Amino acid sequence: MAVKIKLKRLGKIRAPHYRIVVADSRTRRDGRAIEEIGLYHPVQNPSRIEVDSERAQYWLGVGAQPTEPVMAILKLTGDWQKHKGLPAPEPLKVAEPKKARPSFEALATADEPKGEAITQKKKAEKKDDTAEAAASESTEA
Repeated sequence: MAVKIKLKRLGKIRAPHYRIVVADSRTRRDGRAIEEIGLYHPVQNPSRIEVDSERAQYWLGVGAQPTEPVMAILKLTGDWQKHKGLPAPEPLKVAEPKKARPSFEALATADEPKGEAITQKKKAEKKDDTAEAAASESTEA
């Protein structure tokens, strides 16, 4: 049985992400896998690559053949060079942690109301019928 290390596609139409899997070469792309050994998210900036190096070395050692895209990923992570006994590549660029955004209260100044309506609501007052009649007569005249 020929074993391949290949990408299994997941995600939406325009937002793909992949799992790096070890599978029989005869199975379909998104079919059943023997083992999952990593992740690849190309849409993120920078793209996210995670490979279980120990398991990748094991499968390469027992003869599993990586597909071209997986070989490129393994070369980036340095697992292919480790398998072949070559010098390791430069480390991958790691995404910087996102800075916390200031909260709404921190942005509001002291003279602004915090989280309340800006205009005050008017309370409905009960009017007498005589007062309404007098007001309407004064506007007509």
